Amino acid sequence: MDQRVSLITLGVRDLARASTFYDALGWRRVDTPEGIITYDLLGQTLGLYPLENLARDMGLDMADLGHGAMTLACNCREKAEVAQVLARAEGAGAEILKPAHDVFWGGHIGYFRDPDGHVWEVAFNPFSPLGPDGAFRWDGY
Repeated sequence: MDQRVSLITLGVRDLARASTFYDALGWRRVDTPEGIITYDLLGQTLGLYPLENLARDMGLDMADLGHGAMTLACNCREKAEVAQVLARAEGAGAEILKPAHDVFWGGHIGYFRDPDGHVWEVAFNPFSPLGPDGAFRWDGY
């Protein structure tokens, strides 16, 4: 298996509500067949897919999907951008879990939860600057 994540699929309870939220963040949709909404990222795609269909595709009951502890992260070019992204997310309907703040390792982060409960970290990492196209690598470029 190649070391990469190609597609991140978020199971959502209401496809229209979820896509309205990500549209309000300023993300641009990719044309897709009815029943799924996608947004191209840098080297990956984020898909929004009805939760019941995701469970069916896996051969599971919705109750068996669980609640994995994970975050999706968006890294910013500048410290001040963290608060700006959090404000935009809140304006789109997100719940702010933790406002922008400095952290022990020298970065600046905050957290929000989207309308379906997916947790996002917004971060500025001065030790891992983004590439010219906005791509992230743990040790920078």
